[in-house]
Amino acid sequence: MPQTPHPLWLVGFRPFFSLACLAGIILPLTWAMIFSGLLPAPASPFSPLQWHAHEMFYGFGWAVLGGFLLTSTKNWVNIRGYHGPALMLLAGAWIIERLAMTFGAHWPAPISLVANYLFLGSIAAMLLWTLIRYRTQDSYRDNAFFMLMLPAFLVAKTLLLYGDDFSAGYGMTLALFRLAFLVMLERTLTPFMKGAFQVQILRTAKLDLPIKLLGLLLVVEFALPRALTAGLAFALATLLAIRFMFWKPQLAFRRIDIGIMYAGYLAIVGQLLIEAIGHVSNVVWVGALSVHLFSFGAMGCIIPAMIIRISKGHTGRKVVFDALDRAVLYLMLTALLVRVMIPQLAPGAYLACIHAAATCWLLAFSILAWRYIPWLMQPRIDGREH
Repeated sequence: MPQTPHPLWLVGFRPFFSLACLAGIILPLTWAMIFSGLLPAPASPFSPLQWHAHEMFYGFGWAVLGGFLLTSTKNWVNIRGYHGPALMLLAGAWIIERLAMTFGAHWPAPISLVANYLFLGSIAAMLLWTLIRYRTQDSYRDNAFFMLMLPAFLVAKTLLLYGDDFSAGYGMTLALFRLAFLVMLERTLTPFMKGAFQVQILRTAKLDLPIKLLGLLLVVEFALPRALTAGLAFALATLLAIRFMFWKPQLAFRRIDIGIMYAGYLAIVGQLLIEAIGHVSNVVWVGALSVHLFSFGAMGCIIPAMIIRISKGHTGRKVVFDALDRAVLYLMLTALLVRVMIPQLAPGAYLACIHAAATCWLLAFSILAWRYIPWLMQPRIDGREH
């Protein structure tokens, strides 16, 4: 009889949310210290800016996205899903990638290349195999968007690290994460609002499909004329804003656990508007406003709330946000304010704002790690295996 694996390896969110918490603690503060000269640049084969962008998106971001998709896809197609050795190999590949990115300056090129692509290539292939093999029993027809996104992430990573235009790489990466968030927000906010307030929010293909199609088209914005990109970004922001008004924000903002996800939604709208303005004008913002509005506003607001919700619900606990959970969310909102908004009003405080925002992430993810990693390493409390 096969032995049941350690609880950490029972389902994808357990190891990867644990790794995401550790990345959230370490990466922003490390970058703040590198940026201010308190630490030397990593011994990376890439520039410090490439390292920072890659580690926040493909280190932290993909730990979260990978954990979410490994868990969700098995539910979408109603199978057991990857567990045990498969998850151990993926987690090991993620760790090897962090080592290669930070210490691999003098590694032989073939070894460095394998180390930098092993995790993303493996997890993308595994998720694609699940969605394709079991497509006849898939609960969501629009998972076709994930089938396109998963291989596209490999292209975006290559552009980010090896392309001639760094901005094309991080722009494509951001657009892919943005599309993933748009799909996930549609699926999660609908039951969240129904459960919290017993209300239905507007879901219609007349809005939902054009939103996702525009999001998909903007993945290749680097190859489009700037004026067209501006128009597409503005159109997507407009459709999202229209839908937002029908999603009962006056109720959602009464509860921080749901309201912060609406704040993340608005951050996506704002990021698109700033992007559109940047393509048709010479407005100069402090501190790469567009990308950081997304990373601090969308990723920073939505991800901790989802980690809390999934870590509680999928370990058999009641999904209730207590005082410490709410403190985490308020810390992340503070990080958004400090990193994105204050520098526009007080540019001289930019360096201090970077350190303050990184400290907020350090505190928030330290709380998450302290509270939830022990739970992720224990069996479900309701007796179910996974």
